[in-house]
Amino acid sequence: MSLFWLSVGFGLVTASVLSIASIGLSLQFGITNYVNFAYGDFMALGAFFTYVFNNQVLHFNIWIAMVIGSLLVGAFAVIVNRYLLGPFARRFQTTHYVLIVTFGLSLVMLNLIYSIWGADVRFYSMPIASALSIGPLRLTVTQLVVIGIAALMIGSIHLVLQRTRLGKSMRAMSDNTTLAMTSGIDTKRITTLTWFLSGSMAGLAGTVLGISEGNLTPASGELFLFVIFAAVILGGIGSIYGAMGGAIIIGLATEISAAFIDPAYKLDIAFIALIITLLIRPNGLIARPGTA
Repeated sequence: MSLFWLSVGFGLVTASVLSIASIGLSLQFGITNYVNFAYGDFMALGAFFTYVFNNQVLHFNIWIAMVIGSLLVGAFAVIVNRYLLGPFARRFQTTHYVLIVTFGLSLVMLNLIYSIWGADVRFYSMPIASALSIGPLRLTVTQLVVIGIAALMIGSIHLVLQRTRLGKSMRAMSDNTTLAMTSGIDTKRITTLTWFLSGSMAGLAGTVLGISEGNLTPASGELFLFVIFAAVILGGIGSIYGAMGGAIIIGLATEISAAFIDPAYKLDIAFIALIITLLIRPNGLIARPGTA
């Protein structure tokens, strides 16, 4: 099997992780209109919650532990928004203050995770997965499950946004919060549900990142956050479908490039793609409504 097709397989896995994380971040940004710089730490928290239920408490199957860990991060995100970020956003009209708060929250969460779990590299308890050949690709069963989880999440988010009252309310708030409020939409409820969904997806992304990389550390989420930003900005800030497209492009580009250059520089490809996009199409490939 050629090195190219091996890298394509790795690229699909990376794109899957990126898709989950990017969609969650875009959902939150679309509703609140500010970036959560602690998102990478939400991912790390979800990964370690999964680790607790998989390795330290009850020794659940990795996939069951992943669901529990993701839901716990979703609940944590709701609490953070209600008692910390929400009050700042309501008090100050500009987003600069909230951005500073999320940056401070990131530092607090990172050090808290280090304090609880230490700096050692951790590993999930899961069986060794066998490799399967699918056409020119060669992927393990675990990698196929990660891709399947991403596809399921993408399909579910699409259905929620297009077919449900919640999704239509979220799209209305993303376009114009004031108009949505005057139209009778319960914006507080929608914001709470969005934070829960975004937090849960962050926790899920943190776990599948740990699974795909084979280990996890407290800093894993923060390091991956810059790649998530690249995918979100490439696709179009606040655009859910843009985030999906950006994640696929960045995921494939970074892994395929690693087959031909020093893998240590593969993340640089993400930033090169980001810079080119900002120069040619500043609003991203799929601009958020109202920004084009």
